[in-house]
Amino acid sequence: MATEYAGARNGFGELPTAPELLRAFHTPADRQVRPHAVLRAAHALVDCHERRHQAMATAHTRGIDSDRLAHCSRTVGAIDSERAKLVAGIDIWVAETIPHRTGATLHTETLGAVIDRLAAKWVAAQDALGLLRADGESGPHPREADLEAHLHWVRLAELTDGYKDLITDVAERRRRLPVF
Repeated sequence: MATEYAGARNGFGELPTAPELLRAFHTPADRQVRPHAVLRAAHALVDCHERRHQAMATAHTRGIDSDRLAHCSRTVGAIDSERAKLVAGIDIWVAETIPHRTGATLHTETLGAVIDRLAAKWVAAQDALGLLRADGESGPHPREADLEAHLHWVRLAELTDGYKDLITDVAERRRRLPVF
């Protein structure tokens, strides 16, 4: 059984592999090995989730005033709107690029939604390791932090495996992606 998408290898008309997607999460678009619309959007989704995480952390700060809380709420709304556009961009790319496999089982989520969930879990896993903490606060007890980090990274690995299985199934015409 193939472990990567076996579609056309023209550099743009194929689904990114799981390793390419994970690299895109932490590599700016201008430094990525292979320019690809989905990989650029994936990197931008991670940026959105990092900013959303920071805004939510600020909103949950003890003693925050109502004006600052309202600003955080507006910021989260704007970020979620940006995320929706990035997800739609991925889904449009799929609709225009990936052949619709008549008769194949329809996947429950669009590719954009899957990548958005992966980006969110990437940010949560990074935060659990303390890689996103800019406030200098100490987190939970080290043993709790280790368990939390482990659980986030296990979930990220599961989601990545699911992504790999999905693109393999699409390539082998067993599954098709929704295009809405």
